[in-house]
Amino acid sequence: MEAPRVEQLLDFRRLPADGFILALLVLYTPFGICLMLLRIFIGIHVFLVSSALPDNLLRRVIVRSMCSILGMFVSQNDPRQRDKNVKTFISNHITQFDHNIMSLLTPCHTPLLDGQSGFVSWARGYLELGWMDNRTRLAEALRQYSSMEAMRTLLLFPEEETTNGKLGLLKFSSWPFTVDSTVQPVVLTAKRPFISVSVVESSWVAELLWMFFIPFTVYQVSSVFLGACRWLPSMSQMDEESEEEFAVRVQEHLATELGVVSTPHTKSDKVEYLKRMKHIAPQAANSVSTKCVDTTITNLLEGRVQFTPEEVSVSPSSSSLSSKLRLTPCDLISSLKKAPKYGPAAKPASKMTFEKSPIDRHLSLQERKEALYAYARRRYTEKHGSQPQTDESQDGRH
Repeated sequence: MEAPRVEQLLDFRRLPADGFILALLVLYTPFGICLMLLRIFIGIHVFLVSSALPDNLLRRVIVRSMCSILGMFVSQNDPRQRDKNVKTFISNHITQFDHNIMSLLTPCHTPLLDGQSGFVSWARGYLELGWMDNRTRLAEALRQYSSMEAMRTLLLFPEEETTNGKLGLLKFSSWPFTVDSTVQPVVLTAKRPFISVSVVESSWVAELLWMFFIPFTVYQVSSVFLGACRWLPSMSQMDEESEEEFAVRVQEHLATELGVVSTPHTKSDKVEYLKRMKHIAPQAANSVSTKCVDTTITNLLEGRVQFTPEEVSVSPSSSSLSSKLRLTPCDLISSLKKAPKYGPAAKPASKMTFEKSPIDRHLSLQERKEALYAYARRRYTEKHGSQPQTDESQDGRH
């Protein structure tokens, strides 16, 4: 199967394209706003309860029940398939709350890879170990963490960026597979009525509010295989198999269970694509209309908008103008002296037309200038009885 393009792995549209579903969403909006406000109040209490209670089975049951009121329904297949000896989970990445969903089912920690450390990251349930800009050092810190007794299982997302989970997986990074030689793959899916589960470059706050607004979001930790739901079996790195090869093998297995394909696209490809789209969008807008002459000229000069001149057929008069434009100033003055004389009542035409060709426009301007010069000389001669002196005659006197 051909690998999908980067943009096919992402959702850019939040609202549905179907007119009937959009109409239902509009009718639901007043109720959704009230539900969102109520859930914000309840969510504060969920956070306080989860922070106050010790991490045990009772806490997970209470918090999981309260999260169902918030519209977060979590289901899993037979929990006995969970390998108790494995200390590292490997999962696909579809939302900014995947690690919170998994922590409702089993105690696990996800390291903070991006963003600001501090209270917000702690409140969101991330494990802060530092080394966010150095994956090698981070993997070493995770190995030390995992080797300690009574520590939570690590939940890692080798894609490092979210996708819509519909067509393919981003290429797995190899550093998560240097933490442990044995991992257990976990398939995570999510469904939500009316709107997309996640949209690119949407903040976690916006995603949380949309979650409170929609009636429910169903998360499922499972994989359908031979008609039964189950956790995926643990996988170990084989002898003489590199971490890169191990990552590819796990990715292929997860993609098969999800019914999607493994792609060569990485996190960097997604980031680069979004940067390119941000650069192209203003170009498209500017190329249509800026409604400002200065802005349009600046866009043309700085290359933000490509300008393709029209092909213009050169008329004989345009050819004569191009030869005039190559004259020196002295030659131009001489040619003005030879300009045709106009009668006493003759005045330059006041009617102006805007020609299509830049050359024709310049020609029209040049003709009007010559007519003005000839008319001025004629009036001067009639008034003073002599020709006006040019710069050349004045220079000769000196």
